[in-house]
Amino acid sequence: MKLYGIPNCNTVKKARDWLDANNIAYKFHDFKKQGIDEATINNWLMQYPWEKLINRTGLTWRGLDDTTKSSITDNASATILMQAKTSVIKRPVLVKDGKIIALGFDENTYKETLKP
Repeated sequence: MKLYGIPNCNTVKKARDWLDANNIAYKFHDFKKQGIDEATINNWLMQYPWEKLINRTGLTWRGLDDTTKSSITDNASATILMQAKTSVIKRPVLVKDGKIIALGFDENTYKETLKP
């Protein structure tokens, strides 16, 4: 399993703490240090619409100028933005075998999805 996010994000910290407390093994992918490749984003876009993958309530989105915001209209433009500004991706993204099993952190979702 792989958890994608940014180390200093509070929501990512909650997810990591929960996974650690429940002894669930995962690899952490740091968007800031490792970026995100187009193939991964394309895989995610087959599972979720770009409107769900881009966090339009976050500081990164709100900090974009209106021209940039209005230019994000489809998967292609969303992919370019997500690669250029990884902080705009809703986090964390928890992936197992290429499938997103959780987008964002919700303790109940993690319990239902990950507990035997």
